[in-house]
Amino acid sequence: MDDAFQFIIDNGGINTEINYPYKAADGSCNSNKESNSAVKITGFEDIPSNSEASLLKAVSIQPVSVVLHGGDPNFQHYAGGIFTGPCDTELDHAVTAIGYGINKDGTKYWLLKNSWGTSWGDHGYIKMQRDIDAVEGLCGLAMQPSYPTIN
Repeated sequence: MDDAFQFIIDNGGINTEINYPYKAADGSCNSNKESNSAVKITGFEDIPSNSEASLLKAVSIQPVSVVLHGGDPNFQHYAGGIFTGPCDTELDHAVTAIGYGINKDGTKYWLLKNSWGTSWGDHGYIKMQRDIDAVEGLCGLAMQPSYPTIN
C-alpha cells in the first residue's frame, strides 16, 4: 500500500471511483481523469508489524489498509460469519480494516472491506477472527498495515 500512497502523493491526489471507474482491462490510464484529484494525501504511516494491539488502536481512529493472503480458497469463498481460517501469510491482497467487534459467543473479529464487490462475502465485507495466537494475525493481516495522512 505504501507504493499506492506514494503514487497518490506524486500524482497530486486521486480521483473518485464514480468519476473514473475501475475497468479490468489492459491499456493506458486516462491522464485527464487521473489528474482530476478529489482527495489528496501528504504522507502515510506504517503501523508496527505483527501487533494486533497497534492495529486496533489505529482502526479505532480511521480505516487502515492491511494486506493479507487473499489467494487462499477459504478466503475467496467466504460467505458470512466470522472467518477463522485456515490460511497462511503469503501476502497478496489489500483490504481495508474499518472496524472490530466481539460476537455473541465471545469471538473477537476485525471488520474488513474487500474490493471484490458486494456479491463477495457478506455484501463485500468479511469478519476475520481477531487476537489469535499468531502475532502476524489471521492470514497475515497484522504484518504490513498502514494508513494515509494529511497535514
